[in-house]
Amino acid sequence: MIGGPVSPTLGNIYFALVGLCVGSFLNVCISRWPVGLSVVKPRSRCPKCERPISAAENIPVLSWIFLRGKCRGCGLPISMEYPAVELLVGAVWLWAAFHYGANFTGMRVAAFASLLIGIAITDARYYVIPDGYTITGLIWTLVTAIAGMFVFRVSPFAGPYDALVGACVGAGAISIVGWLGEAALKKEAMGFGDVTLMAFVGAALGPGRTLLTIFIGAGLGAAVFLLVVLPVTKFRGRDNPEGGTMPLVPFGVFLAPAAFFALLWGNDMIGWYMKFTGL
Repeated sequence: MIGGPVSPTLGNIYFALVGLCVGSFLNVCISRWPVGLSVVKPRSRCPKCERPISAAENIPVLSWIFLRGKCRGCGLPISMEYPAVELLVGAVWLWAAFHYGANFTGMRVAAFASLLIGIAITDARYYVIPDGYTITGLIWTLVTAIAGMFVFRVSPFAGPYDALVGACVGAGAISIVGWLGEAALKKEAMGFGDVTLMAFVGAALGPGRTLLTIFIGAGLGAAVFLLVVLPVTKFRGRDNPEGGTMPLVPFGVFLAPAAFFALLWGNDMIGWYMKFTGL
């Protein structure tokens, strides 16, 4: 029927295609924002020979397959990370459409997850969280929180008031954690990117789940540090004194998945904890 509702299947396909395109743009953000470049100009180009990439060569995933993972100009390999990010983000958007529907709420969940993916990858690679992710995410979250008042759908996101309080709580709490870490380690323990990240996350989750995010992220970070980073550092330091230097651990890598977990299951976890403790 002309003008009738879109079928769930078509909606899911549409979300998946949008996700692939978002993943393609996310690759640009990951490679350019940390080095201070614009994500708008110049147009996409080969990172090796800087040859501009045509529109036909810039189709998410498919172009990488058709080019056999090599630049058409210089013939050098194109990293697997590019199609991997596109597929991951596309899968997240498809999952959001299945779970929440191809609607406003599904779009908010998918966009939130996409920004967290970009933040985690960028922080892991460059040890920095660009404001492009966090400020964009904060503004987007506050605007959609207001818009959500008129959509009348059940949503996992915080309402406008809790979004404002959550942003303040997130930024304030992580600042205190960073200050305590700096006092204990006698050096900078946390960058400003973590503060803006938690303001963005706080606006999405509200105050309670924001504190839960910091708790889960700290637990994940501590586990990885104790089980992976510390043993590797000690092993390298046995035969090479210079190789035993303690590396930095980017906190955003752990806060990002913790925030998504808190979005989906944070209320259940807080409810279980309150019931268990009798609060």
